[in-house]
Amino acid sequence: MLVTGAGRGIGKRLAIGFAAQGARVGLLARSKAELDLCHLEIEHAGGSALRLRSDVTDYEQVAAAAERMRVHFGSRPRVLICAAAMLGPIGPFAESNPKTWEEVLRTNLIGVFNACRAVLPHMLENRSGKILILAGGGATPARPNFAVYGAAKTAVVRFAESLADEVSEHNVQVNCLSPGATYTHMTDQILAAGERAGWREIEDAQQVRLTGGIAPERQIDLALFLASEQSNHISGRLLSVQDDWKKLRDKSVNPEMYRLRRVQKV
Repeated sequence: MLVTGAGRGIGKRLAIGFAAQGARVGLLARSKAELDLCHLEIEHAGGSALRLRSDVTDYEQVAAAAERMRVHFGSRPRVLICAAAMLGPIGPFAESNPKTWEEVLRTNLIGVFNACRAVLPHMLENRSGKILILAGGGATPARPNFAVYGAAKTAVVRFAESLADEVSEHNVQVNCLSPGATYTHMTDQILAAGERAGWREIEDAQQVRLTGGIAPERQIDLALFLASEQSNHISGRLLSVQDDWKKLRDKSVNPEMYRLRRVQKV
């Protein structure tokens, strides 16, 4: 399996969680130091991982990373987790620097495009594959003072829904995973932004820093389910760690309630 954004945060947690279950994990990130640390933790725990220092905004680098996985492990990724992301400008959009918008979109949106494009042809050829995209905060509710980040995450959600329909006849499932509020470097960025982030964001971030937020085990459990054959009947959906998603193991439960758009009928 291939995990982008594996150097830190939720991407790292999921990579370590899958490795603990016996998965051979390709760790893709830009920072050599962070990749080395994640790789070391996995290897010391008896897992198997490959460091892939690449930039998700560069398709050629991501495609080369997938090829390195084929050479090293003997096969291309059957599971892709897109976790690479950045917050970008925090504060009122009217005061934001236009030069910062492109980096956010290239990382959070184009990076997902690149990773999916790099692994999808092989998945289609083999009629087997799982793609998990981290939706993050801002994909469903409005997120003032994080307008560019929210727009990118919302676009990712619609992309996943559209791609899921495209590949539905090839036994490839594409879903979004909402990991819930959890402590990462983004938490510190929000707190450092102060009042520019807004009082609600500050309060939530302070609480997450105090408690740690959603336990990693809950995020890993949902990701493992979506990467397993138990979820072959689920695609084009947005599942949150806070949903009662375990009911979906029973195929009699209608997954329409987990539509990506989360539009509720009145």
